[in-house]
Amino acid sequence: MNTTKPRPVYRNIHVFDLMRYRLPMPGIISILHRISGALLFLLIPVFLGVLQMSLKSEAGYETFKAMIWGNLFAKILFLGMLYFFVHHFCAGIRYLLLDLHKGVELEAARRSSYIVVVASVLISVLLAVKLW
Repeated sequence: MNTTKPRPVYRNIHVFDLMRYRLPMPGIISILHRISGALLFLLIPVFLGVLQMSLKSEAGYETFKAMIWGNLFAKILFLGMLYFFVHHFCAGIRYLLLDLHKGVELEAARRSSYIVVVASVLISVLLAVKLW
């Protein structure tokens, strides 16, 4: 009796090869949550330095305003980090609810991941309009 099982496929995955695979929305949300957390962690010294500069004196605050709102690249970077913070916050709430076994069914998990995307974009746009 010759029964041959299909041999496992070895996938030498590189970063750019990940685009071949279609992740479900909860998987994308998970990856974005990790990326946003890492970026927020790595930029803590920058944020603290800028905060210290802006709170030290009135001249420091004026320098901060000129540096952030006078430079288009800095403004785009600031708004991007604002989005990452809001996304990380919204996805974190989703993961807290999943830890409490709320919305762990497949359809509810998919729905909550789309809610995270919509909520983080809307909140970021509202904050950007308010700050702009």
